[in-house]
Amino acid sequence: MKPSSTALGRRWRRVSQAHLDLNNMLRLLWEQHVWWTRSFIISVAFNLPDLSVVTARLLRNPKDFQAALEPLYGAEIAAQFARLFTAHLTIAAELVQAAKAGDTARAADAERRWYLNADEIAYFLAHINRFWSQEVWRAMLHEHLALTKDEAVAVLSGRFEQSIQIFDQVELQALEMADVMTEGIVRQFPRRFR
Repeated sequence: MKPSSTALGRRWRRVSQAHLDLNNMLRLLWEQHVWWTRSFIISVAFNLPDLSVVTARLLRNPKDFQAALEPLYGAEIAAQFARLFTAHLTIAAELVQAAKAGDTARAADAERRWYLNADEIAYFLAHINRFWSQEVWRAMLHEHLALTKDEAVAVLSGRFEQSIQIFDQVELQALEMADVMTEGIVRQFPRRFR
């Protein structure tokens, strides 16, 4: 995957410390999202004894996003995002577990619901911030799901080198989502990020 112009190729410009802090926080949250998802996949694949603590840490990520968004959007909107994002993770967990068990019907149902959830998230984001495009978020989230599924399949199939190469793509794409999220927030709340 070639790094996007959003993530790596944009021209340098002056940004405020508040803008930089926001971007760093959102990049950290998206990075943690994909890292703990990978850890969950590996724990499920190999029946590791850390599965419950890895799952708990992964499910903390939506709450961390909620805390980051609440000062901007209020408690109700931030909590709604956390609910949608928690569903994103729990459906992904169902998908990985069904795939490991070889239950193709259950895996297909989870994957269908996973994409519907991504569409709900894209719709939600576009409606709380006019600078976030529903189509752009839908495309990014669908790419995120496809890459994550490919990563899980590679791990479950024992293609570990390939899983790492896919994770490199997952990671870059997550950083791009963080940057898009940052830019939308800065444009929506310009006085906060001068």
